[in-house]
Amino acid sequence: MWAVDRRSGRDPEFEAFVAGAAGRLLHVAVLLTAEPPSEADAARRLLAGALARTYAHWSRLRDDDPYDHTRQELCAAYARTAWRHPGGTGVLARLSPLERLVLVMRVHEGVAEEVTAAQLGLPPERVEAVCNRAVATMRAASRTGRGTGAGRAAGPSPGAGSGRGAA
Repeated sequence: MWAVDRRSGRDPEFEAFVAGAAGRLLHVAVLLTAEPPSEADAARRLLAGALARTYAHWSRLRDDDPYDHTRQELCAAYARTAWRHPGGTGVLARLSPLERLVLVMRVHEGVAEEVTAAQLGLPPERVEAVCNRAVATMRAASRTGRGTGAGRAAGPSPGAGSGRGAA
């Protein structure tokens, strides 16, 4: 049952969801913003907004997966504000915002290519190409020992082509 505790004004089911999912969702946000976990202010703001939007729809999520809904909210918020997160020093800092978004959704979260494409408003072929490019960039970085992004200037990776904007 999805009910609010009348004495505290809190929803115990939502609180349980946040307690169980917030760590993983924060990790997703940190990957998206390319911030180091110790300096993840933008990631925390993105997650707080996504959780607030999930809570606003909580009573309608009975038949839906609240984690999936919150991840969608988080990714949509990131896509709207990706221009604010161009660099960073996190593990995915060398990727463009769109590459980070697609890589996190496809590889880290395991979202199907068609679902990712639909959520981002892109053709599946574009999602596949962006994901392949992001994976290749990260593999090249790991071979050269620069996979963490530490000690490099923020910006696109060498040899970056056109069409590397945010969704």
